[in-house]
Amino acid sequence: MDYLHYPYASQRMATIARKGMVATSQPLAAQAGLDILKKGGNAIDAAIATAACLTVVEPTSNGIGGDAFALVWVKGELHGLNASGPAPKSISIDAVKEKGYETMPKLGLVPVTVPGVPSAWAELSKKFGRLPLSEVLQPAIEYAENGYPVSPTLGKYWSYAFESYKNAVGEEFNHWFETFAPNGRAPKIGEMWSSPGHAATLKEIAETNGESFYRGRLAKEISDFSEKNGGFLNEEDLANYYPEWVNPIKVNYRGYEVWEIPPNGQGLVTLLALNTLKEFEFNERDNVEAIHKQLEAMKLAFADGMKYITDPEKMKVRTEDLLSEQFAKQRRELIGEQAVTPEPGTPPKGGTVYLATADEEGNMVSFIQSNYMGFGSGIVVPGTGIALQNRGSDFSLDPEHDNALEPGKKTYHTIIPGFLTKDGEAVGPFGVMGGYMQPQGHLQVVMNTVDFHLNPQATLDAPRWQWIEGKKIQVEHHFPQSIAQALARKGHQIEVALDSGGFGRGQIIWRDPKSGVLIGGTESRTDGAIAAY
Repeated sequence: MDYLHYPYASQRMATIARKGMVATSQPLAAQAGLDILKKGGNAIDAAIATAACLTVVEPTSNGIGGDAFALVWVKGELHGLNASGPAPKSISIDAVKEKGYETMPKLGLVPVTVPGVPSAWAELSKKFGRLPLSEVLQPAIEYAENGYPVSPTLGKYWSYAFESYKNAVGEEFNHWFETFAPNGRAPKIGEMWSSPGHAATLKEIAETNGESFYRGRLAKEISDFSEKNGGFLNEEDLANYYPEWVNPIKVNYRGYEVWEIPPNGQGLVTLLALNTLKEFEFNERDNVEAIHKQLEAMKLAFADGMKYITDPEKMKVRTEDLLSEQFAKQRRELIGEQAVTPEPGTPPKGGTVYLATADEEGNMVSFIQSNYMGFGSGIVVPGTGIALQNRGSDFSLDPEHDNALEPGKKTYHTIIPGFLTKDGEAVGPFGVMGGYMQPQGHLQVVMNTVDFHLNPQATLDAPRWQWIEGKKIQVEHHFPQSIAQALARKGHQIEVALDSGGFGRGQIIWRDPKSGVLIGGTESRTDGAIAAY
């Protein structure tokens, strides 16, 4: 594939550079990563710097108290890092029900799981980084200390979050407002915002290589606040946590290897859908039959993913069985002319930020981190800027469910980094953030690239669809009306969304294997930016 001469069909041109590139959803964070590259850091250092900066300059989507995953290409090999944390050891279905809940709550301390973000930064730095973590986190520290002007998309979602959290009941929520709404409201677009507590926490993480957060002073701060306010997370949970290096999973799609992190991540959903679709021919992007098949394959993949994906130690089926040719054929045969309501199959027995970085040596990183549902639980540990995630809200309180809540168990996880290779060479990192839109965005990125030959920017700018539930499908307002009407005649329940905020926010960097030239695309649905040189 010719990465540099795709047909141009985009709102803006793709970015082309040679020495280094950082693509993410916020310009200040992208520039921070590029500054680290120019100081002699590699793509891994740049990814850490960008990720840390995003906790400050895009707190509506991620934070220090969230989880992270990474796919790292170094010296011709792809490495996977799972930095998602488990449920606390003291939690149980009965303990949650004793607090009066029949389902896992979305806010408060109950759904808080062990945060993995600081461990991801420290582990990536230790294994692959070139610069000390203290230097790599310095841009984020400076923005937290000195402040920055709030960007347009950030201001929009900050305002939404304030309206959502202002009705939260309990003293434990007060510290969110102290940190993120110090003037009794969300900061306005263009207004300066800073967080000295956030800066101090980042400094401590940098100076201790993350140890303070898990086995030091910060761990005690988190634990004491949790226990004081009826939470389950404690010092022992933090002390026993370490991120895991995992083997990425893949499918071959038309000669390209599409890579994802294995469960507990939902990247498996993308691979299931691609495995189902690979025997069909797609010659035209804006074609009702092509989109109908994509929708049906994605619905089937989600039915299987939501049934089976959980902590890999607790899964009742094997990932390799779900990705087998036999299972793909079984699912493919269910795709007919009309839309169906998806049901899980039986395999053969046997609120998020995304960033991509690349350097001139060929190192590339696909990195994603999230607090879930925007700011997460609505809980901030006082004086630290640590907004805790609510990832445990995805657990089921039905003990028979595959993703049932258990002490020390990892839940089904929505955040997923993607990576593309061909013939043993890196093509590059890609990702689309946004809850359950993520595997759907991954599918559309891969097909726009491989099947329809769009350049990275055109790939991201193209109108998106999103399966919601049952036969309900949302499409963007600039999605072709004639295709939407034809899909409706096939039984799909089509809704046209006026706001594109729910259709994910993606980044792509492809690398030409001969010249080393990098070509990137960034999301037009947010404050996306590419910094390159």
